[in-house]
Amino acid sequence: MKNITKYFLILAVAFISGLSTSCVGDLDVQPIDPDVQIPDSVLNSEAAYTQLLAECYVGLAVSSSYGENGGPHISGIDGGFGQYMRGLFNLQTLTTDEAHCCWNDQTIKEVHSLQYTASDVFVTAVYYRLIYQISVCNEFIRRAQNTKLSDAEFPKKAQYIAEARALRALSYYHAIDLFGNIPFTTEENTVGATSPNQITRPELYKWLVTEIDDFRDALPAGSWNGANYGHANQDFADMLLAKLYLNCEVFGKDSWTGVQDAEINPAEEYAKCVTICKNLMAKYPSLHSDYGHLFMADNNSNNNEIIFAVQADGTNTRSFGGTNFIILASAKAGVTQWEQYLGIKDAWGGLTVCPEFVDLFDAAADKRCMVSDGTNMGDDPHSKEIVERGEFSNGYVAYKFRNVRSDGQPASFTTMMDTDYPIFRAADAYLMLAEAELRAGGLTAEGQAAFNAVRARAGLGELTPSLDDILDERAREFYWENMRRQDLIRFGKYAGANGYDFAWKGGAQDGTDVAERYNLYPIPTNDKNTNTTGLKQNPGW
Repeated sequence: MKNITKYFLILAVAFISGLSTSCVGDLDVQPIDPDVQIPDSVLNSEAAYTQLLAECYVGLAVSSSYGENGGPHISGIDGGFGQYMRGLFNLQTLTTDEAHCCWNDQTIKEVHSLQYTASDVFVTAVYYRLIYQISVCNEFIRRAQNTKLSDAEFPKKAQYIAEARALRALSYYHAIDLFGNIPFTTEENTVGATSPNQITRPELYKWLVTEIDDFRDALPAGSWNGANYGHANQDFADMLLAKLYLNCEVFGKDSWTGVQDAEINPAEEYAKCVTICKNLMAKYPSLHSDYGHLFMADNNSNNNEIIFAVQADGTNTRSFGGTNFIILASAKAGVTQWEQYLGIKDAWGGLTVCPEFVDLFDAAADKRCMVSDGTNMGDDPHSKEIVERGEFSNGYVAYKFRNVRSDGQPASFTTMMDTDYPIFRAADAYLMLAEAELRAGGLTAEGQAAFNAVRARAGLGELTPSLDDILDERAREFYWENMRRQDLIRFGKYAGANGYDFAWKGGAQDGTDVAERYNLYPIPTNDKNTNTTGLKQNPGW
């Protein structure tokens, strides 16, 4: 059983119900239970704060504290669509060549084709989910800092506050990547106060770097398989810093002027990324020998590579997002061989991949190429090309994530997954090292060896990589792990006239260029209209 799930208790429910939406703008967030308030007297032990901290974690894993879909934290959208990791998938993966959805839910096809608007329901849901999650962490930090418990009564106080700050930093990292310039709050903002002020992308970047450096040492040491698994730890903080440094030329530019902040020097930031990645590689000197095992139902205990993952448990942590969504949507219901292989029942049949993504693989050699036309799993043949967007048979299917244990034994349920969703893996540090070195001026033997270690695990030969080689390698290594959009933007191959198109980008079957404004999601119309401080819309929207 995954260790966060047992804390899914009424105290956490009551904690969240006490949050006020006015402290974070017009969130339109539905309280879990508006009749329950948590008195300070309940927070009378470290165990109580342990339960409160759990809500900061389970907010990444579920839509609601009432089962799969009941009473979702974010109103105005189906609870499954509003779940944190499913929202990330929609905006980071579905908007690229890595995934296409054949469903007709609201504007889901416009999301993939980069034709959404500032009032798009999927974009708005992620925006509110991020700010909601930040608010949860803020409230925990505020409560823990003001506790009347002594150090003897609450010995883990500093660690718990650091963990909440780390999870808040993770959501701000997703926010700076997706929305850039957002309303900014910390524990210093009074609950129920007026709308928060907007922070610029470079300002948020600098705050994050300083913030992570400040709380890092209070976190527990990294542990891929032990008491700290699934918790924010020092390796989590280092990975987050490395990701920020690697994206310094995107995050460090003023979104409206395009001018790089004078205090964010790319050469220096890339050098910092190199140092962090080398330190991480020293802690993770080898990658798991079997790539597929990283995405199976026991991936919390059978690998030495996952640094942080959002935990799933078919018994206790149930939602229609996360790995539940991507596994169930990867096969057609009623195809027995498919369902047995994935460890599921009653598949949803919705997600395929674009032909441009398939072409990135040497399918015969690359062990990571868990993509096919479906016939090897007993399905009717899928076409590689996506002609009819509403047909699941258009587009090859991916079967990277599975709800089966690495020893072949079934997971606890076939309708809810046990497979954790990785956010940070050591392989990313390996590829970031090579990329940061190239961007800093030159690839070293160490950086090249790191790059080729990832290829060797996949069964591929050595290569002296260019930046474009690294981009392609990242696609093959991290597909459906919510990195593709960020990578394409960093390499200048997403929005604007860049020469890289994928199926239905811009609404054309073979893809076409889209306006540069799609490099950054818009501030949702309803929040812009109601925030009393006057939110400035992102450029082009």
